[in-house]
Amino acid sequence: MVNYREIIKLKSENFSNAAIAVNVGSSRNTVAAVIKLAETHELSWPLPEDLSNHKIERMFYPERGHNEGYKLPDFEHIHNELAKPGVTLTLLWAEYCEKCEQEHSIPYQRTQFCDKYRSFAVTTKATLRIKHKPGEVLEVDWVGDTIPVMDAALGVEVPAYVFVATLSCSMYSYVEAFPDMKSHNWIEAHVHAYNFFGGSTRILVPDNLKTGVIKNTRSELILNRSYHEMAEHYGTAVIPARPVKPKDKPSAEGSVKVVETWILAALRNRKFFFI
Repeated sequence: MVNYREIIKLKSENFSNAAIAVNVGSSRNTVAAVIKLAETHELSWPLPEDLSNHKIERMFYPERGHNEGYKLPDFEHIHNELAKPGVTLTLLWAEYCEKCEQEHSIPYQRTQFCDKYRSFAVTTKATLRIKHKPGEVLEVDWVGDTIPVMDAALGVEVPAYVFVATLSCSMYSYVEAFPDMKSHNWIEAHVHAYNFFGGSTRILVPDNLKTGVIKNTRSELILNRSYHEMAEHYGTAVIPARPVKPKDKPSAEGSVKVVETWILAALRNRKFFFI
């Protein structure tokens, strides 16, 4: 759906039609038509809070209110309701069907209802594409799940911990298992990853685990001494993710999920005796 509210707002701030088109993801012809219709209907910013994009579309294009007899859902209302705890698309579709029955109109089936909502969400959700330079950032992490290895001497299974290093630009990853997550294995994992990639990156993004980062606050960053010396040796800058902010290293988090499914889960029925 066209973001009518944003177009009217940006026009009131004297943005050009071309700039508005880029900002809202619509063509310049659409932007020009919306601005002309807004002038015709004497709509100016600020608009009432309850005047949604869906309502503006009905005002501008009354013939679009129904599609071949089907009642068009209020997607903005659905979007807001989904933010509430326990609310799902299935529940909202059931409520939508009930409302259609009361109004003697035809509802969309659940699949079409969900598809149309997702199309609406894609066009209205604010996103930012992050551009990565090749070889600039390496994100590292331990996989949350472990893989069992049989200790022949003790006759019991012990956990092996899986290290993941991912290049942010290409998503090319290096994965290796270790008997524990202590400092020497943490450093060794980085060395093996750099050897595998054939070089080091300008920036290294780890989590805030104690083997790498002693303290990470707004005003102070203290790295583990061995980790700091390793970074200096390879000429890379360590910029840890913010505490409780896994989105700071999304490439590594994505690779962790791949490892959990296509390595750990895929090997769940096999027994190993060596790392």
